[in-house]
Amino acid sequence: MKHLLKLLDCSADDIVGLLDLADQLKYEKKHNITHRHLEGKSLGMIFQKSSTRTRVSFEAGMYQLGGQAMFLSNRDLQIGRGEPVQDTARVLSRYLDGIMIRTYAQQEVEDLAGYGTIPIINGLTDFCHPCQVLADLMTIREKFAVLEGLKMCYIGDGNNMANSLIVGGLKTGMKVSIATPEAYRPHAEVMAFAEGNPDFFITNDPMKAAENADVVITDTWASMGMEAEKEARAKAFAGYQVNDDLLAAAKPGCMVQHCLPAYREQEITTKVFEEHADEIFEEAENRLHAQKAVMVTLMAEKKD
Repeated sequence: MKHLLKLLDCSADDIVGLLDLADQLKYEKKHNITHRHLEGKSLGMIFQKSSTRTRVSFEAGMYQLGGQAMFLSNRDLQIGRGEPVQDTARVLSRYLDGIMIRTYAQQEVEDLAGYGTIPIINGLTDFCHPCQVLADLMTIREKFAVLEGLKMCYIGDGNNMANSLIVGGLKTGMKVSIATPEAYRPHAEVMAFAEGNPDFFITNDPMKAAENADVVITDTWASMGMEAEKEARAKAFAGYQVNDDLLAAAKPGCMVQHCLPAYREQEITTKVFEEHADEIFEEAENRLHAQKAVMVTLMAEKKD
């Protein structure tokens, strides 16, 4: 791997290798074992979308690995005043050892990789959220010890989370069911990837999607940048709530995941959220470990 731009670029072995390393790094942190894999390395963090988990987990992760992270908001860079991303990539490549970017357009991430000479990590785009889904897969595997053969159900908007869950789940041997309204289906590129796979099922009926699910996942109905659509989306997704009735269709004791922030009594009830809070916040913690694995894989000195 040279970059983490989207999970569509990754092989199953790439994904499992990252999860294995994340498990190791989490174990080492819990047991106060320090390995400064990125001693002397610098990560630039470009934020065109604000974040809690992405910023704090990458910054803390770089510190724990012996490197440093620099927060670069739109206001701090000439890219915010119209400098081409190609020029920004070529300049930052001469200063830094890696770039994490959280932005809107997937093409901006692809352009950074195309023109830069250092690893690029996609911290989120409107198309996909690979770092979050690596953390999700890590959390699911911690609970069940395997991924292959498990049924993952996603309820809600066919957004960047749905896109990455479909790809990550299918590539690791999971059965993936998606429930979205017709007008909010996942991206055409992802649907083309999943087409014909017997382990993929999409419907507009949440109860059908949730049948015998080992894991039920949801996300906010109106992601960042979609605030103007909030009222229309609330109507469109009114029947797509993760609640006790929906979980009754899943396997007893099923796992619930949410990438956060969660809007209680919209996409998930307060009762379900609190009953599964330990799983949800373990998932949030695992952003740190999964992203450390990505940074070590992409930025550490390769040894013969």
